Amino acid sequence: MMRYPSSGTARVAPPPSPRHATGARGGASAGDNERMAVPRQRPPRLIRPVREPATVPPPLEGPWAPTDLRLDHADLLPLPDGAHGPEDVLIDPDGRVISGDEDGRLWWWPADAPAGTRPRLLAETGGRPLGIELDPVDGALVVCDAYRGLLRVTPDGVVHELTGSAPPVHLADNATVARDGTIYFTDSSDRFPLSHWKRDLLEHRPNGRVLAYDRRTGRTEVVTSGLYFPNGVALTPDESALMLVETATHRLLRIDLPDGRATVLTDLPAYPDNVAAVGDGTYWIALPSPRLPIMERLLPHPRVRQLVALLPGAVQPQPRRYGLVALVDGEGRVLRTLHGPTGAYSMITGVRQHGDLLWLGSLTATGVARVRLG
Repeated sequence: MMRYPSSGTARVAPPPSPRHATGARGGASAGDNERMAVPRQRPPRLIRPVREPATVPPPLEGPWAPTDLRLDHADLLPLPDGAHGPEDVLIDPDGRVISGDEDGRLWWWPADAPAGTRPRLLAETGGRPLGIELDPVDGALVVCDAYRGLLRVTPDGVVHELTGSAPPVHLADNATVARDGTIYFTDSSDRFPLSHWKRDLLEHRPNGRVLAYDRRTGRTEVVTSGLYFPNGVALTPDESALMLVETATHRLLRIDLPDGRATVLTDLPAYPDNVAAVGDGTYWIALPSPRLPIMERLLPHPRVRQLVALLPGAVQPQPRRYGLVALVDGEGRVLRTLHGPTGAYSMITGVRQHGDLLWLGSLTATGVARVRLG
């Protein structure tokens, strides 16, 4: 087991006045949308990798063996034409399936909608929505926006900014909300924006952290730092710890609260993304791609990694087109895996169980997907 020390705290001023975005019940002019636009962070041109020993990805065998292939037969609920990237998925108390897209919009479908149903517009964030969670205090949505920070979205689509995209929040990725309203969320990288996430993985430095937002004071505190692209996060049932994954090191960790001490639970054979609690002490993990041997063979060669990071994205190592999600317990033991070897629905970044249905989101797909469990 490995442990990280907890960090100190960082504070920000109370949130500014709410900023409003388009909801399903209203419209916005072109000027409104221009005012909502968020400047994109310019990434560093050169990465700063260090020499590390090469590693070997474990095979997909044992509980990871591809025996359940139902992800290749998932139903698709498409986004509007031209939209893509429903990174996360959530079902709200009204039975609406909610997801976002790369253009900053939030959409919803009825949970019982047949395959092929088009969504309705809920809101526009003006950024890039990633993780979406339900606030147990008032039923609003908590949205991690890669460019605007942490947002609150009311059921009728009004967007309020809780933490800005300027420091201390750089890349808000995924969140989980405690019963008292505290919002824990990952700040995946303080060096690279979402559009250059591959550079962070190639650099392979601990550029990320976990933050906690206190709605009573409007302050954000650092729970723990020194993490390798921390991504999905979920509270344990007793709220004594967080279950968290690091994408860059393909690890599942437990973060003790409130001290932020981290314990590595397991090494995963794929790169993990969002984590969703089922409510019974188990957790679904979305895994966008099996690990890439070439990425791990490059670890002892920092100069080569620098050169690879300068290549056009199309010729850099690409995620494997493969559908994969896993159910684990609180100790990191794998209870079940679902596969899609053909990549019919791939780059799975979001997963959510609702009754006997499993809903899926993807960083690149043109809609959300669902499969029946059982």
